[in-house]
Amino acid sequence: MSRFKDTDMQAVIGWILRLGVLLSMSIIFIGGIIYLYRHGHIPADYHTFKGVPDFVHNAPGIFNGVITFRGRAIIQAGIILLIATPILRVVFSAIGFILERDYLYTGITILVLLIITASMLSGHAG
Repeated sequence: MSRFKDTDMQAVIGWILRLGVLLSMSIIFIGGIIYLYRHGHIPADYHTFKGVPDFVHNAPGIFNGVITFRGRAIIQAGIILLIATPILRVVFSAIGFILERDYLYTGITILVLLIITASMLSGHAG
């Protein structure tokens, strides 16, 4: 059995980033096509601000919108995937550091994950 190599983990992390960006771009593109097909003929009314629909504010609403092929919900799901991609990179970095038994960087990476999680849950940035 061969020992785990740092280059192997870097390759995995690189593929995660590439796949995440390509997949989210594809999802956003498909959502944009669906949205334009359904709403592209409607003239824009810039005099009244309507905001975003209620279904894009929570995960069940987005999931339900994706299942029913609502363009805005599909675009929102692609954006969420795009935001989740670097977070997955940090998770896989932590796994790589654990496999390398580099406990200092494991601790730092887990601290970064905790900061990201706390920021997402609290709604505060920076």
